[in-house]
Amino acid sequence: MNALAQLGMVSGLPRDNQTVASNTSHEEVCKDYFIERDGERFAGHHLLIDFWDAKNLDDPASIDATLCEAAVTAGATILHSHFHHFTPNGGVSGVIVLAESHISIHTWPERNFAAVDVFMCGACDPNLTIPVMQRLFQAGRVVADEVRRGREKIDNVA
Repeated sequence: MNALAQLGMVSGLPRDNQTVASNTSHEEVCKDYFIERDGERFAGHHLLIDFWDAKNLDDPASIDATLCEAAVTAGATILHSHFHHFTPNGGVSGVIVLAESHISIHTWPERNFAAVDVFMCGACDPNLTIPVMQRLFQAGRVVADEVRRGREKIDNVA
């Protein structure tokens, strides 16, 4: 872990949560986790979230812990996280790799700004991540856009 910490990795969360239990059915293992809603089938929700007039943008450990909490709150499974602290401005870039996709962040403390991407498939609700992140960032303004990724038309829906 020390070698990874030197590379900027902060999280010590387990990485073995992709193991399939012996009592898991073939259908469960092969499920593709696409979402069906409003006559569409799509891979997942991708939120693009801007935190303006934000605080606490220069501490990779706090950002890692908060984004991990946000992922779990949304119902996601954390596989790995990695963060880098830039100098001299103190910005942080990082990613949390999820079984359901990812959360990434780039911060500009000198501009009090953070850009966060939350992409989740399956039963996860990426919107639940916003209040968790807002507790840390205390942003004066939060702007969120949502995109459905991997959209396909469902033929049998009227």
